[in-house]
Amino acid sequence: MGAGFGGLAAALRARSKGYDVTIFEKGQQLGGRARVFNRGGFKHDAGPTVITAPWLLEELFQLFGKNIKDYVELRKLDLWYRFIYPDGSSFDYTRDIQKTLTQIQSLSPVDVQGYQNLLNDSEKIFKIGFDQLSAKPFHNLFFMLRQVPAMIRLKAHRTVWQFVASHLKHEKLRQAFSIQPLLVGGNPFNTTSIYSLIHFLERKWGICFPMGGTGSLVAALGKLAVEEGISIKLHAEIKNIKAANKQVIAIETQKGEVVPCDILISNGDPKVTYTMINNNNYSKNWKVKFREKYSKYSMALFVLFFGTKKQYANIAHHTIWFGKRYKELLSEIFHGKKLPDDFSLYIHRPTATDPSFAPKDCDSFYVLSPVPNLKADIDWKVQGAEYASKIIDSLNDTILPNLKENIVESFFMTPEDFKKDYMSEHGAGFSIAPVFYQSAWFRYHNKAEGIKNLYLVGAGTHPGAGLPGVLCSAKVVDSIL
Repeated sequence: MGAGFGGLAAALRARSKGYDVTIFEKGQQLGGRARVFNRGGFKHDAGPTVITAPWLLEELFQLFGKNIKDYVELRKLDLWYRFIYPDGSSFDYTRDIQKTLTQIQSLSPVDVQGYQNLLNDSEKIFKIGFDQLSAKPFHNLFFMLRQVPAMIRLKAHRTVWQFVASHLKHEKLRQAFSIQPLLVGGNPFNTTSIYSLIHFLERKWGICFPMGGTGSLVAALGKLAVEEGISIKLHAEIKNIKAANKQVIAIETQKGEVVPCDILISNGDPKVTYTMINNNNYSKNWKVKFREKYSKYSMALFVLFFGTKKQYANIAHHTIWFGKRYKELLSEIFHGKKLPDDFSLYIHRPTATDPSFAPKDCDSFYVLSPVPNLKADIDWKVQGAEYASKIIDSLNDTILPNLKENIVESFFMTPEDFKKDYMSEHGAGFSIAPVFYQSAWFRYHNKAEGIKNLYLVGAGTHPGAGLPGVLCSAKVVDSIL
C-alpha cells in the first residue's frame, strides 16, 4: 500500500521470498513523493534529490540476480554541496576530502583537526547506529534497553548541534555541518546526535545522482517489479483496511474494490494507516494511541519549481543558501505558529549534471524552504503565492541575477499539497520528527501493534526518514516476514 521508495523496496523484498505481491498507489505515478513533473520542456523531480548509501538500492536488484547498472546510472558527484552565506561568501563541501580540508583551512585553520575528529566520531556512531541497528527490528523493549550502554558511550543524548559544536569553532562551519538533520525532518538543535552518522555515511559512499533524475530511479525499480511479476495498480487510493480478530483480511479502495490479503505492508504515514483500520473503529494498542496523541511531527516543506531561459553555470548541483538567522529561524519553523518573514533555502539545479532536465541552454530548478507544518496558522491559499514571490525576489537579488526576467514554468507545492497528495499528517515533510524520544523502540514499529499481519515502512517508522532510512525500514520488514 503506497509506492514510495519504502513501499517499492518492501514489495521487491516480499516478492523475492515468493509472495504474490500487488502494489496499490494513490497517485498516477510510482514513487509517492518521488514523483516527476514535466512542464514546457522542463523536468522536475519532486522527491528526494540526494542519493546516499547506493548499495541499499543495488541490493534490490541483486535479490533477483540483476545489476542496477543495467537499469539506471548512479553518477557520483564531486561537489556535494555549496553553502552560501548572507555576506556572499561560500564554502564547498566536496568528495575530495583534501579539497574540503583546504576550504576549512582558508576559513578557520583551527577547525581542520576538529573536522577530522568529527569524522572519526561520526564513524563510531555509524558503526553502531547504522551498521548494527538501522535494519534491526525494535519491537522488543528489552532489545532497546540492551543498546543503552552503547548509546551512553556515543553520547546519544546530545543534539546534532552540540555534537558539531564540540568539534568546530567557526559559526559558518557549525552551520554547514549541522544541516544534515533537516534532510530527514529534524531540527539540529533537538535532533539526537545519532544522526551525525550521516557525515561518515557520505564519506563512505559519496553522494550520487541518478541520471535522468530520481524519477529514472523509480522507473528502474518499477521495471524490475514488473519483470518479477509484481502487479501495480495506480490511482488506487485505499480508504479502508478491513480487519477482524486482530488481523487484516482485506483492503477497500476509493472506487469500492475490495481486495483480500494475507499480509499488508503500508508505506503510508503510520497514523493515517492506523486510522484507516475499519474506518477508524479499530481499538488500538495503547502504545499506538500514545504515539498518536503525543507524537511531534517534522516541519513541512514549501517547494518552488521553475525553469529559466538562460543557464546559471555558477550555481552548483546542490546549494544551501543560508538566511541571516539560523537557530532563531529554525525555532520558528519547528515551534512557531506563523510563517517566518525570512528563510533559508535548498536549491537543486540538476542541469548542472544532467542537461536533459531542460531545453538547450536553459536550467531546471527546485527550491525547497522548510516551513511550519499545518499545526501553524498559515493560509497557504493566500500566502503561497506571496512566499514564492519573496523567494524569487531574494534569489534575483543574490545568486540568480535577472531571474525575474528569465523565469518560466513556475509553480509550487505547499504543506496543504503534501496533506492532499501524500496523505501526510499535518502536511509534515518527513512524518514524525527524529528526536531522541521518537527513535528506535519509541518510533512507530515496523510490525504493527495489535494487528498480526500488518507491517509498516517509510519515514514515520524505524529507523526514520531519508532514502537510506526508508530503504532500511523495508529490510526490517524483510527480516520479520
